[in-house]
Amino acid sequence: MYHFFTEPCNVLGEDIYLDGKDFNHIRNVLRMKQGEKVSVSDGISDKDYCCHIEDFEDDRVHLKVDEIKESEVELPVQVTLYQGLPKSDKMDLIVEKCVELGVTRIVPVACSRSVVKLDAKKAAKRVEHWNGKAEAAAKQSKRAVIPTVTQVMSMKEAMKDAASLDHRLIPYELAENFDATRKAVDNIAPGSSVGIFIGPEGGFSEEEIRTAEEAGITPITLGHRILRTETAAMVVLSWFIYRFEK
Repeated sequence: MYHFFTEPCNVLGEDIYLDGKDFNHIRNVLRMKQGEKVSVSDGISDKDYCCHIEDFEDDRVHLKVDEIKESEVELPVQVTLYQGLPKSDKMDLIVEKCVELGVTRIVPVACSRSVVKLDAKKAAKRVEHWNGKAEAAAKQSKRAVIPTVTQVMSMKEAMKDAASLDHRLIPYELAENFDATRKAVDNIAPGSSVGIFIGPEGGFSEEEIRTAEEAGITPITLGHRILRTETAAMVVLSWFIYRFEK
């Protein structure tokens, strides 16, 4: 069953409307017909609307709600990923896979070792592109909400942004003692907000780690192997799936 998102204002009791690119996709690409089933989320609640196509209007699809379910696809913890800007198109992969794994929000971070340097104009275009990737991944994985990719922040701005979160973790290649990492993860309770800081290629500098620790961000280890930046966040999110999902 295909999954779509719509604005909350388009959910009118038993009637839901899809317009814009979704209207074009349903009618002209998928060539769907009256009576075919789709699922819809409003992007902000945990409701999953199971619908059928009632009819096609001039510029929108009219759906009828058959059943409303409480979505069970969202992680019981709210995870913000602070991702050090990587090279080439690796950020596309990171956004896509982390959305599939349940991340709530992604913050691109310009770290001291980030090779990519974006001016304001380029950054805005990339963020728009990444949000498109997030929406597509949310549809594919039937998420109840569409995770947001924010504007690019500096490491200092990212640490300030994370200050209000319940738990803040920073995987670091020189961190040791997996028991301490297990304890840090075990201390996270359902309903908590969590910030995960992932470095770019080359990792975080010693100064960034020191500043993070001073800000109360806990260094953790991801094991004995050195992981690529595009792999690290996926590992942590997989831990949360194993720990919290039933």
